[in-house]
Amino acid sequence: MHNSEAIWRHVEEHAAAFVALSDRVWEMPELNFQEVRSAAEHTAMLRAQGFRVTEGVGGIPTAMMGEAGEGGPVIAILGEYDALPGLSQEAGVAQHRPRPGEGAGHGCGHNLLGAGALLAATAVKDWLAAQGLPGRVRYYGCPAEEGGAAKTFMVRDRVFADVDVAITWHPGPFVAIWEPVSLAIQLLDFTFAGKASHAAAAPHLGRSALDAVELMNVGVNYLREHMPSDARVHYAYLDAGGIAPNVVQASATVRYLVRAADLPSLLDLAARVEKIAQGAALMTETNVTSRVVSAMSNLLANPPLEQALHANLMRLGPPPFDAEDRAFAEEIRATLTREDIVSAHRRFGVPVTDAPLCDTIVPLGAVGERMMGSTDVGDVSWAVPTVQARGATYAIGTPGHSWQMTAQGKTPAAHKGMVHVAKAMAGTAVDVLRDPDLLARAKADHAERLARTPYVSPLPDGLAPPLDMAG
Repeated sequence: MHNSEAIWRHVEEHAAAFVALSDRVWEMPELNFQEVRSAAEHTAMLRAQGFRVTEGVGGIPTAMMGEAGEGGPVIAILGEYDALPGLSQEAGVAQHRPRPGEGAGHGCGHNLLGAGALLAATAVKDWLAAQGLPGRVRYYGCPAEEGGAAKTFMVRDRVFADVDVAITWHPGPFVAIWEPVSLAIQLLDFTFAGKASHAAAAPHLGRSALDAVELMNVGVNYLREHMPSDARVHYAYLDAGGIAPNVVQASATVRYLVRAADLPSLLDLAARVEKIAQGAALMTETNVTSRVVSAMSNLLANPPLEQALHANLMRLGPPPFDAEDRAFAEEIRATLTREDIVSAHRRFGVPVTDAPLCDTIVPLGAVGERMMGSTDVGDVSWAVPTVQARGATYAIGTPGHSWQMTAQGKTPAAHKGMVHVAKAMAGTAVDVLRDPDLLARAKADHAERLARTPYVSPLPDGLAPPLDMAG
């Protein structure tokens, strides 16, 4: 019997309780750093399962850590539970039907992510106790992944300093190893200050901050032609200056998200955006101030851990989806375009099929189209050897950050995919705990990469976590 079979039984023993946790968090969608109830649910579960709990980790009220075991290697399993604005949706309904309320929703599956990671950690805790072996497993509850970059702040504050290996996952359309590439990002706010005046009687006396923001946006649009093809720049208005068109707007704030393939490229691109903001202020005779809100580094690979996690996925095989799961997935796919479905396959480097749900394991090293996002797991991967899985929890083709994602967050298929990937993560943790050579190879690979490119935090010195992301 392979070691993984014993750990999988521990996962199955607790699966129902953690499916229920995932569903409860789905019902209480909370945005960056505001995950008070979701964090409380995770903390209560940690205590109920016998973990030693530390709250407010890294000075972040909605972050926590639970530890079990004694001595030996320290395995961290990372969870998230933040939601997104504007993605409210009834569960299990294949048509856009927002729920009453403020409009937030789990459109990225973090209700599953947190519960699945904690399920894996609980199984490893039980396995350690049953085997009587040295070793510690920790669950880190990490808020505000959606732009808040809590893990980046936690890394800067050395929260993971004594961790040997970190393991995590993310919901996806396929079962795979997360290809260790992502974009480094900075989130920056630009505030323009001008002078108010009567827009008709004395327009010459006004200096429009709103004009400055619009000119900045035009300048950045021209920048797009002259930046690396894998870089990205996005923006959103935080304050357009008011609703009265007969007043020259004296203040306005725009938030920019700048992404690039690595940290040096990011800092260079952000500096160019800063210059455009200064140019817009010069043209409008306004003043501009900027501040970094948060930042994330690109991911660092760790082939030894990726191979170990993939081996666990191969032993498991695909999730046990049934005919009812596939039928609802087809209903969801009827709301999508053919381009959505084809793009999902290409992103993972797999042939396009008509299967509505994942029925295979993506080969290790499969090369898909590089359509990269960003994650604050990136900074953890520079601090400690890190590996991520993709767990199949939704219909193939479902766009991330969509109402269709929210709609599938409580389905039986999502639950099966969550339990499936929890087994793979727990099995990998057991492999590290039982195989000193695997741990040594993971650490050596990590050390070699850091020797070539030392880690530098993308956060400015002294920057506090943006606990009020709207400010």
